[in-house]
Amino acid sequence: MLTKRRPRVACCVTGAPERVRSFQPSLWADFFVHYEPELGQISEECMRMQADKLKKDVDLLFRTVNTRVVEKMTLVDALQRLGIDHLFQERISKALQEIHMTDFNSCSLYEVGLRFRLLREHGLWVSPDVFNKFKCQDGSFTKDITTEPRGLLSLYNAGYLSINGEPELDEAITFARHHLESMRGGLKYPLSEQVKRNLEIPLPRNLKKIDAPYYIAEYEQEQACNTSMLELAKVEFNLLQRLHQQELHDFCQWGNNLYKEVGLSYSRDRIVELYFWSYTVHYEEHHGHARTILAKVSVLVSLLDDTFDMHATLEDGRKLNEAIQRWDDDAICVLPEYLKMYYVKLTNTFNEIEGELKQDHKYRVGYCRKAFQTLCRHFQLESEWFHNNDIPSFEDHINCSVISTSTPTICVALLLGMGDEATEETFKWAIGCTDAVKACGQVARFMNDMAAFEHGKNKMDVACSVDSYMNQHHVTSEVAIAVLDNLVEDAWKTINRARFEQRSLLPILNRVASLSKSMAWLFRDNIDRFTFSSGNKEKIKQQFIDPIPL
Repeated sequence: MLTKRRPRVACCVTGAPERVRSFQPSLWADFFVHYEPELGQISEECMRMQADKLKKDVDLLFRTVNTRVVEKMTLVDALQRLGIDHLFQERISKALQEIHMTDFNSCSLYEVGLRFRLLREHGLWVSPDVFNKFKCQDGSFTKDITTEPRGLLSLYNAGYLSINGEPELDEAITFARHHLESMRGGLKYPLSEQVKRNLEIPLPRNLKKIDAPYYIAEYEQEQACNTSMLELAKVEFNLLQRLHQQELHDFCQWGNNLYKEVGLSYSRDRIVELYFWSYTVHYEEHHGHARTILAKVSVLVSLLDDTFDMHATLEDGRKLNEAIQRWDDDAICVLPEYLKMYYVKLTNTFNEIEGELKQDHKYRVGYCRKAFQTLCRHFQLESEWFHNNDIPSFEDHINCSVISTSTPTICVALLLGMGDEATEETFKWAIGCTDAVKACGQVARFMNDMAAFEHGKNKMDVACSVDSYMNQHHVTSEVAIAVLDNLVEDAWKTINRARFEQRSLLPILNRVASLSKSMAWLFRDNIDRFTFSSGNKEKIKQQFIDPIPL
């Protein structure tokens, strides 16, 4: 989202310049400040009472499927895809442990694939050998399964939970995709829609809250539909939507005021989109504080990014970097006039966040400040490369630009407002840019750079990772893009592996995985849906404006 590659503007004036014309203005402006949703026929109080009753009904389902593994898996999968699994975390965790420990000898490809995906998603190891029963002696899949669309879709999605060194799962994806594409025209709803959506974005890489409204409509048509689960999914979606509307009202007021006060008219006005991005990481009701803090830090990061990319001279950038590394009130004197208010708002916002945290959580702001300073240094390094017309080696480029995606900084910021599950150990893990955090940055960097390159370049563009690879290895852009595409796949496998190697951090890893999914969603099909935000409008409307009919 914050990783665009756009023309830098070498401007020497000290006042704030005119907005760059290539940027779309905000699609939302103060829409959510004045928005008054229709309350409908059911009050929020009635919906909460209904949700409480439905939760009890669904809770009873875990007892009725106590000894039936397939029904237990189906229950967990439906809860996740309906977007209400956060209401039953303890029940689901216990059920998955039981599924993992129980002997499972099903000959159904659908069931074997479902078990594989569910367990691996939750950091429970399953060998890819479970699919050997569906293969011939030469290692190829049997023809029998090529007429089973549900089984093939289950195999296809399971394959995306692979780690490095599992080529058989890569082969499974290719095999399943081929046959699913060939039979798409003959499938009936709702399976036809699920295949279509999953071929665009595999289920393990899709954002749960983005997919939930579609699955709710599809689940209603399924024979095995449980009415209590269906109604709870609808009510919970609408209750969360009302909460997010209230938060958006307050956040847009804060953000719009900030943009006016800092006066950096060259920056992208994406207040609603930044809240949406934070929401994809923290959507639950009890994470409202974490969601708002993350959104505020993201606004400050976006303004810093646009300053280095769109306006600051080399000297301006050096002064801004110096001030941010010093991080004290006296540092403001080194800044050009147009950046002083931004610096004031930056430090004041961090102070305000610290003031909102519990006493034993205040140390967290120090980690976020350090991550922000690291990000600024890497923005400055890219600026030095640009102004000196340098194309760094591919390795040097990635070492810098994975940080400059801002995702490693966001991985620290997303922990700030979380409860006690975010420990100092998790902050040390995040700020160390360990494998999963680095992989998140790689997904963002490579997908963004491929999108930017596909849209064409001009002489004022910053060298991207595609340029560095082409320059170092003397290859065509097609070869470079193919290499980067493979590196994206390797990054996803690194994130998958982290679930097993660092299972104690699984709740945090899942947030990092959601961040990776949001970056992949924003840049899919080589489109930057943050900078060119019209591509994101319908999803924002779906999540924050349109309720699900009850």
